Amino acid sequence: MISTNIDQEIKQAMLAKDQVKLRGLRAIKAALLLAKTEKGQTEELNEDTEIKILQKLVKQRKESADIYKTQGRTDLYQIEQEEIDVISQFLPKQLERAEIEVIIAKIIAENGAASIKDMGKIMGLANKELAGKAEGKLIGEIIKSQLA
Repeated sequence: MISTNIDQEIKQAMLAKDQVKLRGLRAIKAALLLAKTEKGQTEELNEDTEIKILQKLVKQRKESADIYKTQGRTDLYQIEQEEIDVISQFLPKQLERAEIEVIIAKIIAENGAASIKDMGKIMGLANKELAGKAEGKLIGEIIKSQLA
Protein backbone atom coordinates (compact mmCIF):
# COMPACT_ATOMS: atom_id res chain seq x y z
CA MET A 1 0.00 0.00 0.00
CA ILE A 2 1.24 3.44 -0.89
CA SER A 3 -0.08 5.12 2.28
CA THR A 4 2.09 3.02 4.63
CA ASN A 5 5.11 3.68 2.43
CA ILE A 6 4.42 7.45 2.54
CA ASP A 7 4.59 7.57 6.34
CA GLN A 8 8.05 5.97 6.31
CA GLU A 9 9.23 8.30 3.54
CA ILE A 10 8.00 11.36 5.47
CA LYS A 11 10.05 10.30 8.51
CA GLN A 12 13.15 9.83 6.36
CA ALA A 13 12.65 13.19 4.63
CA MET A 14 12.25 14.92 8.00
CA LEU A 15 15.46 13.35 9.31
CA ALA A 16 17.29 14.31 6.11
CA LYS A 17 15.77 17.83 6.26
CA ASP A 18 14.73 17.40 2.62
CA GLN A 19 12.07 20.13 2.34
CA VAL A 20 11.31 19.48 -1.34
CA LYS A 21 10.56 15.80 -0.81
CA LEU A 22 8.70 16.52 2.41
CA ARG A 23 6.39 18.99 0.65
CA GLY A 24 5.50 16.44 -2.05
CA LEU A 25 5.00 13.62 0.46
CA ARG A 26 2.75 15.75 2.64
CA ALA A 27 0.62 16.60 -0.41
CA ILE A 28 0.20 12.87 -1.10
CA LYS A 29 -0.65 12.11 2.53
CA ALA A 30 -3.22 14.93 2.63
CA ALA A 31 -4.90 13.71 -0.57
CA LEU A 32 -5.04 10.11 0.67
CA LEU A 33 -6.43 11.17 4.07
CA LEU A 34 -9.05 13.30 2.35
CA ALA A 35 -10.09 10.35 0.17
CA LYS A 36 -10.30 8.03 3.21
CA THR A 37 -12.53 10.41 5.13
CA GLU A 38 -14.70 11.37 2.16
CA LYS A 39 -18.44 11.08 2.66
CA GLY A 40 -19.66 7.66 1.60
CA GLN A 41 -16.21 6.07 1.85
CA THR A 42 -16.71 2.84 3.81
CA GLU A 43 -13.79 0.57 3.11
CA GLU A 44 -10.03 1.08 3.14
CA LEU A 45 -8.49 2.55 -0.01
CA ASN A 46 -7.04 -0.08 -2.35
CA GLU A 47 -3.89 0.42 -4.37
CA ASP A 48 -5.77 1.19 -7.62
CA THR A 49 -7.64 4.01 -5.90
CA GLU A 50 -4.41 5.35 -4.42
CA ILE A 51 -2.77 5.34 -7.86
CA LYS A 52 -5.73 7.25 -9.34
CA ILE A 53 -5.40 9.85 -6.58
CA LEU A 54 -1.67 10.24 -7.27
CA GLN A 55 -2.31 10.55 -11.00
CA LYS A 56 -4.81 13.30 -10.28
CA LEU A 57 -2.22 15.12 -8.13
CA VAL A 58 0.36 14.91 -10.93
CA LYS A 59 -2.16 16.11 -13.52
CA GLN A 60 -3.12 19.11 -11.36
CA ARG A 61 0.52 20.05 -10.86
CA LYS A 62 1.29 19.72 -14.58
CA GLU A 63 -1.59 22.06 -15.39
CA SER A 64 -0.39 24.56 -12.77
CA ALA A 65 3.19 24.27 -14.00
CA ASP A 66 2.08 25.03 -17.57
CA ILE A 67 0.23 28.13 -16.40
CA TYR A 68 3.22 29.32 -14.36
CA LYS A 69 5.55 28.72 -17.31
CA THR A 70 3.42 30.81 -19.68
CA GLN A 71 3.25 33.59 -17.08
CA GLY A 72 7.02 33.53 -16.64
CA ARG A 73 6.82 32.52 -12.96
CA THR A 74 9.81 30.16 -12.94
CA ASP A 75 9.90 30.11 -9.12
CA LEU A 76 6.40 28.65 -8.88
CA TYR A 77 6.97 26.45 -11.94
CA GLN A 78 10.02 24.93 -10.20
CA ILE A 79 7.98 24.10 -7.07
CA GLU A 80 5.33 22.30 -9.14
CA GLN A 81 7.99 20.34 -11.05
CA GLU A 82 9.66 19.26 -7.81
CA GLU A 83 6.34 17.99 -6.45
CA ILE A 84 5.61 16.14 -9.72
CA ASP A 85 8.97 14.38 -9.39
CA VAL A 86 8.27 13.31 -5.80
CA ILE A 87 4.72 12.10 -6.50
CA SER A 88 5.76 10.27 -9.69
CA GLN A 89 8.10 8.05 -7.66
CA PHE A 90 5.04 6.29 -6.23
CA LEU A 91 3.33 5.71 -9.58
CA PRO A 92 3.89 2.69 -11.82
CA LYS A 93 6.41 3.20 -14.61
CA GLN A 94 4.76 5.02 -17.49
CA LEU A 95 4.81 3.19 -20.83
CA GLU A 96 6.45 4.67 -23.90
CA ARG A 97 4.21 5.87 -26.74
CA ALA A 98 5.27 2.97 -28.99
CA GLU A 99 4.32 0.42 -26.30
CA ILE A 100 0.92 2.07 -25.83
CA GLU A 101 0.31 2.06 -29.61
CA VAL A 102 0.96 -1.70 -29.76
CA ILE A 103 -1.43 -2.42 -26.88
CA ILE A 104 -4.16 -0.23 -28.36
CA ALA A 105 -3.72 -1.80 -31.82
CA LYS A 106 -4.20 -5.22 -30.19
CA ILE A 107 -7.36 -4.05 -28.38
CA ILE A 108 -8.77 -2.61 -31.63
CA ALA A 109 -8.03 -5.85 -33.52
CA GLU A 110 -9.55 -8.08 -30.79
CA ASN A 111 -12.76 -6.06 -30.70
CA GLY A 112 -13.19 -5.51 -34.43
CA ALA A 113 -13.35 -1.73 -34.14
CA ALA A 114 -13.41 -0.16 -37.57
CA SER A 115 -14.29 3.50 -37.23
CA ILE A 116 -14.20 6.48 -34.91
CA LYS A 117 -17.72 5.45 -33.78
CA ASP A 118 -16.09 2.66 -31.75
CA MET A 119 -13.81 5.07 -29.90
CA GLY A 120 -15.83 5.06 -26.65
CA LYS A 121 -15.77 1.29 -26.38
CA ILE A 122 -12.04 1.07 -27.17
CA MET A 123 -11.27 3.97 -24.82
CA GLY A 124 -12.96 2.13 -21.93
CA LEU A 125 -11.06 -1.09 -22.61
CA ALA A 126 -7.74 0.72 -23.08
CA ASN A 127 -8.16 2.75 -19.89
CA LYS A 128 -8.84 -0.45 -17.97
CA GLU A 129 -5.78 -2.23 -19.38
CA LEU A 130 -3.42 0.76 -19.20
CA ALA A 131 -4.62 2.06 -15.81
CA GLY A 132 -1.78 3.88 -14.09
CA LYS A 133 0.64 3.20 -16.94
CA ALA A 134 -0.41 5.95 -19.35
CA GLU A 135 -2.26 9.26 -19.32
CA GLY A 136 -5.83 9.25 -20.57
CA LYS A 137 -5.12 12.16 -22.90
CA LEU A 138 -2.36 10.21 -24.67
CA ILE A 139 -4.49 7.06 -24.86
CA GLY A 140 -7.32 9.03 -26.48
CA GLU A 141 -4.93 10.63 -28.94
CA ILE A 142 -3.52 7.27 -30.05
CA ILE A 143 -6.95 5.63 -30.36
CA LYS A 144 -8.22 8.52 -32.47
CA SER A 145 -5.21 8.30 -34.82
CA GLN A 146 -5.50 4.50 -35.17
CA LEU A 147 -9.25 4.56 -35.85
CA ALA A 148 -9.14 7.47 -38.29
